[in-house]
Amino acid sequence: MRIRIVDAFTDRPFAGNPAGVLLLDAFPEDDRLQDIAMEVNHAETAFAHRLPEGGSADWALRWFTPVTEVAMCGHATLATAHVLHTTGAHEGPVRFATRSGVLIAAPGADGSITLDFPTAPLTPVEVPAGVAEALGAEPVAAFDTGPQVGDLLLELADEKTVLDLAPDHKALAAYSARGIIATARAAHPDRGHDFVSRCFFPNVGIDEDPVTGSAHTALAPHWSARLRRSALTGLQASARSGVVRTVLRGERTLLTGRAVTVIDGELLA
Repeated sequence: MRIRIVDAFTDRPFAGNPAGVLLLDAFPEDDRLQDIAMEVNHAETAFAHRLPEGGSADWALRWFTPVTEVAMCGHATLATAHVLHTTGAHEGPVRFATRSGVLIAAPGADGSITLDFPTAPLTPVEVPAGVAEALGAEPVAAFDTGPQVGDLLLELADEKTVLDLAPDHKALAAYSARGIIATARAAHPDRGHDFVSRCFFPNVGIDEDPVTGSAHTALAPHWSARLRRSALTGLQASARSGVVRTVLRGERTLLTGRAVTVIDGELLA
């Protein structure tokens, strides 16, 4: 079984968000997939197999964190598309059949890949009692991101507040199904990004995710409404950091980034 480690939403190795990618003939038992994801021990491991021609999708795709399967993952989808295109396993746009419906990944002439994902429905909510203490900062607004994303989006006062966060990850687990998206407007838009974010997902075994494509399906409509532009660039300011270009198209959000394969090996167990 061939396994690759791909850094997604970056154009250089050892940055962005690493994902395991395995191209299979068929999916084995769920316990086997979970064991592999636990062994890889990255935020996500993606498993894909080719589907018969003539259907609504080209490849079946599933994503596992070290502790559970998830319904949507942007960076591991980008990583899988990167592997398909760079190995010649698939040419042109690829349609993935997933738990979130059919998701399309299209290669660009510049080597980037654009994901077509459902836009997260944002619902304003009251800032939950205790979340400021758990996060380590007082939110100025809060939004539910719907069942597919499953996060609580918290807008903070400024970029520095987001960068300085040192949350209580265990305490944050009480406030949403997956975790917390903390975000603020960019302090210096001339540096190439319009907003910043950090993502904390203790409920799926990830204290801080390096770069989160799915979170940008919520960040894109939030900041497009604030900044009155459909096309934006987000910086996810984790220790590894990564950039996601977003275009809001109503019920769909386009997420564009690059990826780099850093390990190509064989799973022996």
